[in-house]
Amino acid sequence: MQNLLLIRRVFFSESAIEKRKPLGVRARRAGWVGCNILLREIPIDGKIAMVCEGRPVPADQVRREFERTRGLTKIPPSVRGWTLDVFNVVRRIRKERFNLNDLYQFENELQSHHPDNRNVRPKIRQQLQVLRDLGILKFTGRGEYILTA
Repeated sequence: MQNLLLIRRVFFSESAIEKRKPLGVRARRAGWVGCNILLREIPIDGKIAMVCEGRPVPADQVRREFERTRGLTKIPPSVRGWTLDVFNVVRRIRKERFNLNDLYQFENELQSHHPDNRNVRPKIRQQLQVLRDLGILKFTGRGEYILTA
């Protein structure tokens, strides 16, 4: 085994699950619907290396990485998807310091993940507050943030 990732269950949101076509009427389990896990939709913080290039990662390092995201378990599953989607966008920006406009560039993508929500920008701001309260972000004022985790 070359690589092995541990993914906390808290990171499996609706955005990370792709529904497959139901099995045909002639299949033994006709109508059964499977799914694919979209690893690209799981934030990097949710992918904890346990084996990297054939070498085991030290247990204390794995535990530290696991503990770093413990706060996400406090968020109810009904709203956790939004939090994870915004967190994933923050990570994809690839800047330690960023602002609201950086996130607003992903507004259409977030809207497609959550088609029933008609207030995407306020929801982005709300989820940034959640991430701030968890200690993952620090608000520095005027729509500016620093990634701390």
